[in-house]
Amino acid sequence: MNPMSERGFTILEQAVSLSVIALLLGSIMVPLQTQVENRKVDETRRALDLAQEMLVGYAVANGYFPCPADPSSNGQEAQGANHATGSCPTYHGFLPAALLGFKPTDAQGYAMDAWEGQLNRVRYAVSDRTVGGVSNAFTRANGMRSVPLASLGSSALFHICQSGDGPSAADCGTAVTLASNAVAVVWSVGPNALTGGTSVHEAQNPNPNGGSADRVFVSRTPSTVQGHEFDDIVTWIPMTALLNRLVVAGQFTPAAQSSASPSTPAR
Repeated sequence: MNPMSERGFTILEQAVSLSVIALLLGSIMVPLQTQVENRKVDETRRALDLAQEMLVGYAVANGYFPCPADPSSNGQEAQGANHATGSCPTYHGFLPAALLGFKPTDAQGYAMDAWEGQLNRVRYAVSDRTVGGVSNAFTRANGMRSVPLASLGSSALFHICQSGDGPSAADCGTAVTLASNAVAVVWSVGPNALTGGTSVHEAQNPNPNGGSADRVFVSRTPSTVQGHEFDDIVTWIPMTALLNRLVVAGQFTPAAQSSASPSTPAR
């Protein structure tokens, strides 16, 4: 047999073998990458659930929600927060993780999602609505106790929509409404923090590219389809869940509602 033929066949075999190995490695790596991303999504959801629980606990203990942190407040409320009036320097910002005692945080005191980039700080918005004649009812000391339960329960606060197609600045419009009475929203901008936020869906949520800081948020199935990208992870605190906790904690006893006043905050 011609030695050159043997050598050529051997090289061909090696090429085929390498191709097969590359295909096998590729088939293994893709699921591994998917598993890693799924794990990060799960970790982030757990972190957001914990943040939500800590915010409710803070509101139960203090009678009001904290103001969001801003880029210079090191995980505390933005400077100038005034709970006697309920005034917050910003109502859409970052989770005040250092104030809440939330862990883990970055070196500046901000909570991070599982992607851990500087643009991946956990975000938080709290309603600034006037309810039952009480302005800034949710960030004002005694604000919620000064409003009748029925008024709190029927108030339209943050709207969570299933799509960025259809909402106005005030409600979900023609889009499916997932919630219309969310007191607070906690969200992650997901793995595309640097480049995302340009689709009509992500643009409804404040993000590193801007987004709309209004009463409307979007939560939907993740997508990488060009023009419809969405990987935000959004959670919210419904009014019903908050009221249950406040009632159990005694924030809404008849005596509390008759004695509390927005002009005489608890000390």
